[in-house]
Amino acid sequence: MIKTEGVAEVTDADFEAEVIGAKLPVLVEFTADWCPPCRQIAPVLSAVASEERDRLKVVQLDVDTNPEITNAYGVLSMPTLMVFRGGEPVKSMVGARSKRRLLEELSDVL
Repeated sequence: MIKTEGVAEVTDADFEAEVIGAKLPVLVEFTADWCPPCRQIAPVLSAVASEERDRLKVVQLDVDTNPEITNAYGVLSMPTLMVFRGGEPVKSMVGARSKRRLLEELSDVL
């Protein structure tokens, strides 16, 4: 999996605790090693994780090793970015984007 600085890895096993049970809204990147746009968005997610750490938790989930959660949320394209708040998915975005665009898209859930 592409290691993104400042972004924790979650798995099928700890998704419930790390994402569903989180106090802050959580941005989950569904990612894969073989996905070029996932590599493209890594520095963006790293910057957002660092700048918004008081308001947003950013994590990534490898779709190849965590099929249970991937299937549960119907994720078909990489990267899929999903925002969870209060244990529920409240927003979903597909594809790499600039930091400015991502922050704009997140403004209503932060």
